[in-house]
Parts: sequence; C-alpha cells; structure tokens
Amino acid sequence: MRLMIGAVLLGGVLAGCVMLSPPVSESGGNPAGYPPQPGQGAPAGAAGAVPAAPPAALQQEQSPAQSPPSGPQPRQFVLGPAATALVGEAHTQEQSGNFAIAGQTLERALGIEPHNPLVWIELGRENILAGNPAQAYGMGRKALYLATGDSHAQASAWELIAAALRAQGRNDEAYVAEEKAVALSPN
Repeated sequence: MRLMIGAVLLGGVLAGCVMLSPPVSESGGNPAGYPPQPGQGAPAGAAGAVPAAPPAALQQEQSPAQSPPSGPQPRQFVLGPAATALVGEAHTQEQSGNFAIAGQTLERALGIEPHNPLVWIELGRENILAGNPAQAYGMGRKALYLATGDSHAQASAWELIAAALRAQGRNDEAYVAEEKAVALSPN
C-alpha cells in the first residue's frame, strides 16, 4: 500500500510537471547555500544562518562539451524531481510555521531518496527549527557519512552539525565544526 501511494505521488508530481524551487536568496539569485548555476555569480548567504542544502540526487554533472578529467571526478549530489518538489513544499510549510508538517513532508522525500545526504541535511535543518537539535545533530552526522566525495554536501553537513551543537550550548564543538565546513567550502 505504501509503495502504491508513493507511486501515485511520484506520478502526480511528474504528470503535473510542477517543480518548486528552493527559497531564493535576498539578492534574487541562487538559493542561499546552493552552487551557482552556469552564467551566475556566487550566491549570497546570511552569516550564522543554516543554509538550505543544495538540490541533489546521486548523480554527477558533466558538460557534454568537456572531456573527462584524467583523475577521479568529484561527486555532486542533486535531488531528483520528486524530492525537489517535496523539499520546496516543506520550505513553504516552514515559512508558514508548520514545522511538524514540513518535517513529515521531508520524511516523504527521505523515503524517495534515503541515501541522499541533502535530504538528511534538509530534515536536520527542519529539526533545528522545530527545537530538536539533538536529532538534527544525528542527521548531520548521517549526511556527512553519505556525502563522501562531495565537498559541498560535506560542508553543508558540517554547517548543520555546527548549528545543532550551538543550539545545545556546545559552542566549542560548534566552532570546530564550522572550521571544517569553511575548509570544505569552495571559494
């Protein structure tokens, strides 16, 4: 029954061709914490805020015009269409103060992409907003484990871990986690 509901949900999302985009930064560019799209500059992020995770699924992006590099390619997680729609829906619910419903929506996205660290990061962010920093910490650790090979996803996971630690009053540990996030962030 659950599989059938998931299939109907996925079919409805794909049939409607509705793709909700994540919240856009104040400058009107890319969403805060997301990598710039081709032809755009770097996103502007708010200091001290827990940035939204970048859209992600388990695939690597490569321009067809580029020849593959000789060494191993870095991995970049992106969300699939169904998970992207659910994350966008959760952001809307979050802005309305419906943290419990937003968490349920993100759990549905997690059911679709359980091995995607970006879904875990989004769910962790939601838990911080809902006042559950200990749960958010665990989700950040899970995201970090899954983000192997993707420095942007790893940096986002460390930012989540830092925010969760700070919310628990563990400021020294939060500072160390923030340093790890900065070290992984592309400049």
